Amino acid sequence: MKANLIIGTLSLLLSTVTCAKHTVVEDLRDTSRRDYYRTLNFSNDSPALHTMSLPTIRTEPYSEADMLPVVSERLTPGKVLYRATNTPGLAPFFLIGDDELSRSWLRARSSFLREMGAVGLVVNVQRLEALTLLRAIGSGLEMVPASADELASVLNIQHYPLLITATGMEQ
Repeated sequence: MKANLIIGTLSLLLSTVTCAKHTVVEDLRDTSRRDYYRTLNFSNDSPALHTMSLPTIRTEPYSEADMLPVVSERLTPGKVLYRATNTPGLAPFFLIGDDELSRSWLRARSSFLREMGAVGLVVNVQRLEALTLLRAIGSGLEMVPASADELASVLNIQHYPLLITATGMEQ
């Protein structure tokens, strides 16, 4: 009996709440909004509207030349000592730049890098011609221009050329 009374009271309260009508506090349908927009400089007489220009929209796709120059401020060409790592599953990749040390390293190691399927990050390169030359030296290797400042910070490295694998970092 008591349960029926509680259930009945709850259903009465719920029906009252769910059937409540919305009350319109203020209807500004016939009021001009110009005064509100004027404070935001959105009115038709605002000089900002007449002088505002939209940025141009690029219609053609971006190319690699648009990504250049690439500068990694935390990395410079230099000697790298071997350091063991334990990162199972890490695909091998290498860091090079547009400098004589990187070009010599790439000439000497390109067949080894191809065999292991390493991908290259060209971390310092100014011109597309230099990137094309590096790709010619490392024929068959995938190389992309990319800044590596954050990577240098995470891996605590300062120099390249450098090969990074699941088991170590070496020059």
